[in-house]
Amino acid sequence: MTTVATSAPDLPAELEEHHAEVVRATLPVIAAHIDDITALFYKKMFAARPDLLADLFNRGNQAQGAQQRALAASIATFATHLVDPALPHPAEMLARIGHKHASLGIVAEQYPVVHEHLFAAIVDVLGADTVTAEIAAAWDRVYWLMADTLVEFERGLYAGAGVAPGDVFRETVVTERIDDPSGVVTFVVESTDPTRPLPDFVPGQYVSVGATLPDGARQLRQYSLVRAPGDGRLAFAVRPVAATAAQPAGEVSNHLSGHLAVGDNLAITLPFGDLTIDPAAATPLVLISAGIGITPMIGMLEHLAAGDSQRRVLAAHADRDTGSHPLRAVQRDLVAALPNAALELWYEKHTGEGRPGTFTVAELELPADADFYLCGGAGFLRSVRAELTAAGIPPERVHFELFSPDDWLLPE
Repeated sequence: MTTVATSAPDLPAELEEHHAEVVRATLPVIAAHIDDITALFYKKMFAARPDLLADLFNRGNQAQGAQQRALAASIATFATHLVDPALPHPAEMLARIGHKHASLGIVAEQYPVVHEHLFAAIVDVLGADTVTAEIAAAWDRVYWLMADTLVEFERGLYAGAGVAPGDVFRETVVTERIDDPSGVVTFVVESTDPTRPLPDFVPGQYVSVGATLPDGARQLRQYSLVRAPGDGRLAFAVRPVAATAAQPAGEVSNHLSGHLAVGDNLAITLPFGDLTIDPAAATPLVLISAGIGITPMIGMLEHLAAGDSQRRVLAAHADRDTGSHPLRAVQRDLVAALPNAALELWYEKHTGEGRPGTFTVAELELPADADFYLCGGAGFLRSVRAELTAAGIPPERVHFELFSPDDWLLPE
């Protein structure tokens, strides 16, 4: 099976000028009500199709409103570009959405379902008198330009994986369960069908894992792959998530870490994701992470170590303390195995190891012409990106992931 493609989507067709005029004129009112529109859209769609909430959409993101905000922002961003092509093209946004869709097995036939309920919500929120036939036609065109762009991109991802659209789920069995002192659990799985081994992947990619919960719902979550490809097995790391005032407990992560054992069966998807390194490149790498954001970096380090890479690598990680540092020993061993790698650590609760306090770029000796990969919480990424910009690092050399539905939207 071929490795999944990671290229960016092609430019969409231009919006016809008569539609562009209508969208320009109505974009402010749509934007002002977009949160109400998307919230009502999901309510309508899940009322008509409760199976989608149970078996496809992330219930935690729905409860927090994260999925609604992601949809609202994607439509507004895409429409704004269509009426002002001088703005940066939202290729990164479309690629991130496309990879997530492919990892969930989304197919072209599902886009009309979204269209039906989204446009019903627009009319309900704005009123039939406001949403004239002309306005409806213009925004219909926006929707289908975006949908068609995504469908074509996702079709390419499926083709690159060597599968029919949507045929991404594979039945596996857990062959190893490794409990890390931090509480993170690494699961190693292999195909239950020896004639269909799991594929290789590009370092930094992820799989979707399907867990059947006690209420019968099959919820899907993405987890980064943390071992080198090539042996027909895939490994991913799961961190239990406790409930807080800001978020519910992690349904899938807590279920997997609390119940999944060696010998259990598990449905996963083929690998996707665009936060990837070029295995053939020789330029220096700087891998910056915080918390569970370490997982894609572990996958990259595993690949480099397996290939005896001579690349210069600087791995930097920030955490609360040594005990909460996920896969801490694994990270140390991998960096030690690379001849030109170094590790820098920051701990808020300092006990002698690493640097005290919070991460700062200024304390790093940055290699020239390096590519930077960042993964962590929103505040961490925002701060690091600002520091890298201040240090003169070109934005095209900075790649990041946030583990949220709208990670492409992280402000500069």
